[in-house]
Amino acid sequence: MKHNAPYCALTHTMTDRQTDRQTDRQTDRQTDRQTDRQTDRQTDRQTDRQTDRQTDRQTDRQTDRQTDRQTDR
Repeated sequence: MKHNAPYCALTHTMTDRQTDRQTDRQTDRQTDRQTDRQTDRQTDRQTDRQTDRQTDRQTDRQTDRQTDRQTDR
């Protein structure tokens, strides 16, 4: 059986490139997912804070009104 060295080298190079591309794609996907999760968490925290502030303001207003009503009586 004759061994074709240039063909083998070419095949290995192509396989290496394919593996590198696949690894790069996986790494990119993982990085994207991680970035997306971090962004989602930051957005959630920001939204939660805004909602908490609004709820606090609303609760404070209601409490103030109730206190004013009781005081007026």
